Amino acid sequence: MNNNFKILNFKKMVIMLLGMWLLFSTTIITLFLKNPVEKAVIKMVWGLIFLWIIVCGGLMYFFRNPIKNIVLKIPLPWYIKFVFFTIILAFIEEFIATTMTNMAPFFNVKIGDAYITASTNFWDVIFFHSLINFIGPFIFWAIVLKYYDFSPFSAFLIWGTTGILAEVLLGGPRHFLEFGLWMFVYGLMIFLPVYSIPSAEERKAKCPKFYHYFLMIFLPLLFVPLFAWIPLIIDPNHPQPTHFN
Repeated sequence: MNNNFKILNFKKMVIMLLGMWLLFSTTIITLFLKNPVEKAVIKMVWGLIFLWIIVCGGLMYFFRNPIKNIVLKIPLPWYIKFVFFTIILAFIEEFIATTMTNMAPFFNVKIGDAYITASTNFWDVIFFHSLINFIGPFIFWAIVLKYYDFSPFSAFLIWGTTGILAEVLLGGPRHFLEFGLWMFVYGLMIFLPVYSIPSAEERKAKCPKFYHYFLMIFLPLLFVPLFAWIPLIIDPNHPQPTHFN
């Protein structure tokens, strides 16, 4: 019991430190920005932080047990429910982010001058730019969870770290400083789905080795092409990386 209490306190401390860095770093950036476009972008980021991380993240945490009970009762194989659950949460996050991009006039700039998504069209964003790239990794996670018992907290940190690396690969090393933001943005897509799957005993899953945690940061990226090729076939001339360049 004492050991469980220490683990719980450790998890809370990690989340608190990540949250403190997120709020501190975003506040510092906000205070020093002068350019109207940059100020509009940071306001969009604040909107994403509030709606996705604070509101949605808070609801996911405080209602995790009732949600888990509902998910477990759905008469489908757990791995299918897991993949669909992660997709739904990614949908919600991208909907919020796209809404922020569309609020550019509210932040005193024209649409296209400031943005945090590749397009103002939600379906375009998820099908050509973001969610389409997540489905393969989510399927890979479902396969791995059949054999290895990654906790919801470790999945949050691992997928969050994968998200940080993805953002760095797409946008450059400066995104390393935004690790608090990306850890929550990506980690919250997978925390509750992992929490809502059957126990390790029911899945016959074993405890991961230390190197499995490291491998799971990188291996899901190999599964991005599983579905990412589809929009390239449909529209090979689709604007990349954004519609605003």
